[in-house]
Amino acid sequence: MKRSEINFAVKEASDFFKEYHWVLPPAPRWDVTDFGLGDFEQFGLVLVNLAEEEEYCEKLMYANKGQTTPSHAHKKKKEDIICRIGELKIIVWNNDKELLNKQEKFTMKVNGEEIVLFSGSEVILKAGERLTIVPEIYHQFYPISEACIIGEVSTANDDANDNFFINNDIGRFSEIEEDEPSIVKLVNEI
Repeated sequence: MKRSEINFAVKEASDFFKEYHWVLPPAPRWDVTDFGLGDFEQFGLVLVNLAEEEEYCEKLMYANKGQTTPSHAHKKKKEDIICRIGELKIIVWNNDKELLNKQEKFTMKVNGEEIVLFSGSEVILKAGERLTIVPEIYHQFYPISEACIIGEVSTANDDANDNFFINNDIGRFSEIEEDEPSIVKLVNEI
């Protein structure tokens, strides 16, 4: 990614957070990624780490319509993905790396209540709704509204070692081409 793209994404997310009265903590820890795919418009996400503790983590994320967070799972992390503003579609697969077994049933919690899903099921979250994702459940998500603020509350976060993507070309952190000065340091630059 170009630094100018990262700076633009940070400004756009900041403006959207302000518009909807989401106040960020002092010196927030920013993360902007195209997942190493070189196409932020299609595979992009802006994240802000709000709390990073030994036992838990909280993030606030921003994405525009058309931006997908690619299919991945975690071996350790359990997380609640919460739609804060807009509408969010999450597709889930039950430990199915090939993503082919559409008959496999499993349960997940939506808004705290267990529901039965099949691998490849789509869950649509409206503002305030949440999906609990346990380890080894593959998931991808994207806004179906024009833009979305997404929350995440999870067990301890290890972005460098606990993201397992279906596409082997994906890297969690983007390589950066320095074409202008940085307005923030990203989590992988500190």
